[in-house]
Amino acid sequence: MADPNLSVLTAMITPAVLISGAGTLLMSTSTRLGRATDRVRHLTARFKVLVSEEGRQEALARQEKQMIIRQLPRLTRRSRMLQRAMTSLYLAVALLVLTSILIGASSLLERPPGPAPVILALLGAAALAYAALLLSYETRLSARTTQEEMGFLVQIGQHYAELYGEGEDRPSGRLRHET
Repeated sequence: MADPNLSVLTAMITPAVLISGAGTLLMSTSTRLGRATDRVRHLTARFKVLVSEEGRQEALARQEKQMIIRQLPRLTRRSRMLQRAMTSLYLAVALLVLTSILIGASSLLERPPGPAPVILALLGAAALAYAALLLSYETRLSARTTQEEMGFLVQIGQHYAELYGEGEDRPSGRLRHET
């Protein structure tokens, strides 16, 4: 016959698998949020240079300013999504930890746990799923801004290739935008 304490311990540890997954996502999401914030700061600094007297003389300065203006709302959306995902992940961790606590407490008090641990576990899993969906969409936004920037870099390359007479044999260099 199985030890009832062992089955309680097993039930308490089960949410830990989801907690571990949420923790891993939290670390990567925090890194992504930091990179998005750094990107906004970099684009802001670059924009300040481009609107200066010296910056306006740069090749394709106008196009670069337009690209930055288009990217800032996307970066804002990305940052907000990442913040919501982190909030959801923290909520998932809290709910899953509470699930384990309720299972353990009901065993110590020798009372049936009732539906509360199951409800909390379901809510925690739902919060984790919501965060994963947000992160999936944020990844697509990130890819779009990267593709746009790569397209602009191709434009700069073509501009300088034409200045030095190297552009005649090159393909158009247009990047295909897939979404």
